[in-house]
Amino acid sequence: MMLALTACNDDGNEPASNSNITPQFEITLPSSLDSLGGKITNPSIEVKNVSTGRTSTFGSESSVSLPTGLYDITYKADVAVPDDTAMRHIVAFKQSVELTASNRTVKLTAYETVDNNDFIISEVFFTGTLQTSGNQYYGDDYIKIYNNTDHVLYADGLTLLESEFTTTIKYNYTPDIMDSAMTVQAIYTIPGNGHDHPVQPGGELLIVDTGIDHRVVNPNSFDLSKADFEWYDESSSPSHLDIDGPTVPNLDKWYCYTRSFWMLHNRGFKAWAIARIPVDKETYLKDYRYTYNYDIVVAAGTFPMSQTQYYVPNSWIVDAVNCSVASDYKWNVTAASLDRGWSYCGTIDRDKTRYFHSVRRKMLYLKDGHPVLKDTNNSTEDFNPYCIASEIERQHTSIDMNGTKSSTETWDGVTAK
Repeated sequence: MMLALTACNDDGNEPASNSNITPQFEITLPSSLDSLGGKITNPSIEVKNVSTGRTSTFGSESSVSLPTGLYDITYKADVAVPDDTAMRHIVAFKQSVELTASNRTVKLTAYETVDNNDFIISEVFFTGTLQTSGNQYYGDDYIKIYNNTDHVLYADGLTLLESEFTTTIKYNYTPDIMDSAMTVQAIYTIPGNGHDHPVQPGGELLIVDTGIDHRVVNPNSFDLSKADFEWYDESSSPSHLDIDGPTVPNLDKWYCYTRSFWMLHNRGFKAWAIARIPVDKETYLKDYRYTYNYDIVVAAGTFPMSQTQYYVPNSWIVDAVNCSVASDYKWNVTAASLDRGWSYCGTIDRDKTRYFHSVRRKMLYLKDGHPVLKDTNNSTEDFNPYCIASEIERQHTSIDMNGTKSSTETWDGVTAK
C-alpha cells in the first residue's frame, strides 16, 4: 500500500531547504487487517533527525519536505475494517533510514496494536523451578509489568488480579457477567499516594511471590531479593506459613481466596490481569461481590452448585493474559475485549517440561534503546510461549534440574540482545 504523507507545521519541524526531498512511504498492513479490506485513516508519521535530534510530525494535509539525512521514523494510523464497528490501530518503526535524492522510498511494516495508555503485563512466570532432587520448588514465581508508552507512568494503585475460573474447566455459570466484568480470586494492589512509584518508558516492575534469594534454598532457582514488590499473606494455617522477604515491600492485599498463601497456578490454567480500581478498598469489598450458580454433571447425577466471589468491571482492567494447555483448553475466562487468545508453557496437563519457562510478550522493535512490545489484546499473537524465564536469562541461573546454566539473553524469549 502506497501512502504519501505530508508535513504539519509542528514545533521542531525541519526547516525548508532547496535540497529538501519528498519521501514516499510504502506501508504494509498486518495480514490480518489487509485480508479484511482494512482502510488506513488518520495516518501520522513522526520523523526524528538522528544528527540534529529535531522531530517533525507528518500528516495528510500538507506536503512532506525533509532535508536529506538519517532519520528514525515512527508511523501510526487507525484502520477501518468493513462490518467492524471497532477502529483498529497500527504502528511501525524504523531506525536510521537514510533519505537522499536517489533514495526516497521508505518501506514500513505495520503491526496491529491497541490504544493503551497504561501498563501491560510483559511476562508471567508461573511454572516455577525444580530442585536437584527433581521436586517442584515453590515461591519463585513472578509477574513483570511494563511501561510500553512514551511517557512516565505511576504504578501507585495498580492492582494485580487472578481469575476465579480456570481455562480448562467450563460450566454454564449464571449470571454470566463476563462481557462486563472479570470474576477474580486474588486482588493485590501497589501502595502509594499517586506519584510514589514512577516508571520510565521502557521500564518495568518485578512483582514476586517471595522476595528472597531463592538460591539459598534451591541452587537451581534465582535471586528475587531485589524485586520491586512481593505479595505476602498472613497465613492462618500453622503448617503453611508465608515468608515475608525483608528487602522487598509488600503489596496491599485486598482479598485472596486462600487461608494460607497465594501462588500463581503452576500449570497456567488461569488468567492474570492488572487494573485501576477507582474506589477505595472498603467500598470495593462491600459492593463488588456476587453469587453465581452452575451444575456439575457426573455419572452419579446433576449437582447444583453456588459460590460467591468478587468481580472487577472490565472498564477498570488495563491488561489481561489467559494461559492454558492445548490438551485441556476449554475457554478464555476474560471477555474477548480484554484478550482474544491465550498462551502456554507446555502442551499437556502436568507437562514435566514446563519448569523454568514463562510466557513473554513479543518485542516489535527497539526505540530509544528500549523495546516496544506487541499489544493487540490477543495473547496468542502477543506472547512468545514456553520461553526461558527472563530472570533466569538475566542472572544466568539454571534452566533445568541438572543445573545447566543459561548462556543467552533475549528481549522477549526469542529475539537475542
